[in-house]
Parts: sequence; structure tokens; C-alpha cells
Amino acid sequence: MTTRTMDPARELAAFLRSRREGLDPDRLGLPSHRRPRRTPGLRREEVAELAGVSTDYVVRLEQGRGLRPSAEVLAALAGALRLDPSERDYLYDLAGHRRPGTTGGPDAGAAPSLARLVDDLSPLPAMLLDHRYDILARTPEMARLLPGFADVPPSRLNAMRLCLLHPAMRGFYADREQTLRDGIAHLRAAWAAHPEDGELADLIAEFVAQDEDFARLWPEREVSVNGRGRKVLRHPVAGAITVDFDVLLPLQDPGLRLLVYRPADEESRMSLDRLCAR
Repeated sequence: MTTRTMDPARELAAFLRSRREGLDPDRLGLPSHRRPRRTPGLRREEVAELAGVSTDYVVRLEQGRGLRPSAEVLAALAGALRLDPSERDYLYDLAGHRRPGTTGGPDAGAAPSLARLVDDLSPLPAMLLDHRYDILARTPEMARLLPGFADVPPSRLNAMRLCLLHPAMRGFYADREQTLRDGIAHLRAAWAAHPEDGELADLIAEFVAQDEDFARLWPEREVSVNGRGRKVLRHPVAGAITVDFDVLLPLQDPGLRLLVYRPADEESRMSLDRLCAR
């Protein structure tokens, strides 16, 4: 299965429909209608009224007719659909705009200074990822923490591929579902920001074809990513390790992601130290 590039108009249509159908009219305080609702969510005319556009315009957008809404219309639609900041960025990218205050563009790989920064983060497990989740740099501690990392050819070092398709990683994340959701949200946002990236489209097609969980979650069109939080890792030698994580975005290279793990408690710190001392 190969999907060379995305069709922004079709994806914009699908995204608008999914967000409209996910809204609860009662929670928005919309007046009740005598005509019963045959489908969940808001009607198109309700979205049109909230956004200050015509119903026909919303219909044409949801039919993927190739319309190019202005930034002002996008802002109105985002407000009407109650989109969060990540969803707004996704909407603007699909329509060929970047939302004010955001940056984007193709990645040119890791700058030498960023690779050195990753080295300096040792002994913390850390790695630098591009928009495809390819691993551009990592500390020795991250390599030791990820099961079977040393067995993966450099050309296959992709954080999402490891999570999905590398057998040694299958049970590594205690909450694998949430880890997959975060990764998929990032890839979907990257897909909209880089619509001509054939390698990214092929990577997504590979995951859809080879992992049933990815294939199940991808159509949900979630694009909100957790930039920090806590994870429980299940290492086959060290046992359970709880880490706090942060995802940092370099200002000069906003398409890159620096992921840093820190032990969340003393027991996890000791387990990580023993593992990395091997």
C-alpha cells in the first residue's frame, strides 16, 4: 500500500466533518429544533451560523471541492468548532496557511549544534527526532533504555516504527495506547504541514498496513500532542521505570523534536543507573 502524498482538500473536508460531528449541541447551548437530528453533532447550518458563513460554503468545504478559505474564515471555523491550538494549526496547514505565531517548513536534518546538545544531555535518556519521527541523534542512555535498539539498522531508526513493529518494544510502554495516540497525533500534524513529503506518506501507509492499532487510531484525526507527562516503561532487564518526559522544539528548527526522559522517583533513577552502567 503506497500513499505518495496527501490531498489537502479531501483531508480538510474529512477533518471538518469529524469535528462538527463530535460537538454536543446541548453543551454549546444551541436552541433545540423540532426536526430530530439524524446524525451526531452539529448541523452544517449551525456551524455556518456560528462561523458567519453560508451553509452552502460549509457544504462545499465538506465535499472537498478545492476551496481555499481565507485566514479570517479559518479563524471563524476554528472558533465555531471549538478547536484547540493543535487542531487550529492542523486546520491552517490543510488550507495552505500557517496560523499567526507558528512556524513550519521542511527539516534539513539535525544541525551540528543540536547533535552536540543531545550529547551534553547525557546521562539522561534523550533523542532528537524529525517530523517523521526519524531518530537523528540520541544519548547512549536512550540507546540502552530502548530494548533491542542496537539490533536496528540505522536506516530503520524511527521512533514510531520501533514502537509499532519492533518485537522487542511491543510491551515496553505500559500505556501503549496513549503512546500510540501521541505519536499518531504528531504524524498527522506533520502530514498536514508537509503535504508533499512522499517519504512521510509512505511511512504512514506502512504503519496502516502492518499494525492494526495504528490502522484503528489513524482515522480518528487526533492532532493534540502531549508535550510533557509521565510514562511507565517496562524494561526486560531493569523492570518498571517511571519517567517524566518533556518534548522541546528548537526555535530555529521547529520541525524537530527533542525528547528528554528524567527518572520520576529514586527507585527509577537507581534502575536506570544500573541499566546504563552495563
